[in-house]
Amino acid sequence: MKQLKSKNILVTGGAGFIGSNLCEYLLDHGAIVTCLDNFSTGYKDNIKQFFDNPNFKLIEGDIRDYSDCLKSTKNIEFVLHQAALGSVPRSIKDPLTTNDVNISGFVNIVMASKQNKIKRFIYAASSSTYGDSKVLPKVEDNIGIPLSPYAITKYVNELYSNVFSKIYGIEVIGLRYFNVFGKKQNINGPYAAVIPKFIDKLLKHQSPVINGDGSYSRDFTHISNVLHMNMLAMNTKNKNALNCIYNTALGDRTTILELFSMIKNNLIKYDPDIKKINPIFGPVRSGDVPHSQASIDKAKKLLKYIPVTRIDEGIKKTVDWFFKKYKLQE
Repeated sequence: MKQLKSKNILVTGGAGFIGSNLCEYLLDHGAIVTCLDNFSTGYKDNIKQFFDNPNFKLIEGDIRDYSDCLKSTKNIEFVLHQAALGSVPRSIKDPLTTNDVNISGFVNIVMASKQNKIKRFIYAASSSTYGDSKVLPKVEDNIGIPLSPYAITKYVNELYSNVFSKIYGIEVIGLRYFNVFGKKQNINGPYAAVIPKFIDKLLKHQSPVINGDGSYSRDFTHISNVLHMNMLAMNTKNKNALNCIYNTALGDRTTILELFSMIKNNLIKYDPDIKKINPIFGPVRSGDVPHSQASIDKAKKLLKYIPVTRIDEGIKKTVDWFFKKYKLQE
């Protein structure tokens, strides 16, 4: 991608799952990348491969510290803001820290970007903003009432970005991520996402727990589609595409049971004994919505977005990556 060559880009939360994939993609295409991370949920292991790259700079800092935000946005053209405390359960357990990072931190990094005159600010929004809305597919302008502290913080980000773009003239684009998965996703900890959690359990010959009866569905979105949307948002010359929110998804729906079967079938080739393992069904998780599926019509129209990876291909790539990593650790 020629448009990226020699561009100065800041990735906040660059040591996290999505952030580190963004750093890798940008560096591979000739960009000059600054990564800001405090390693509260990100890992140096995700970015250590970049340490010898002259186009990569790591700033160990916190978006809650305005001086760190000013330092990291200096001489930057584009900000890809991924830093946040994710996870609905974490936000229910600790809403104070979630609010502090996701709202105060967001305001800090936007205002620092304004002060340092960055060209465009692209940030990670969330499908959790749709809250209790039962309308499918989810359309950007039709949201419900938030169901968790995390969802509230991500919606507040959207409200702030809308106001800031009007008052200060900042070019802002928000990307509502839908259940992103892929390589480098955290497999450990109480807030691990469902796909790495299922892979980990099956590789250990343990039964994963499914919350509910497995009929809940999500628009699982491979990381390659998220990278693609960030690049389209950063490089668009369509003025009508700016200061907008976009669903960033596949535009499809997969139940948790279907997902389990996909992962299991992809792992059987490595370990036939996995065929015998079945899930355990537990209680429905607090704050969960039954179904989620994005309309991607707006992204198609204004950003010319077409998903690059379907769910089956994405699961295969992810399972293969995790299996290789798992074998290396044995």
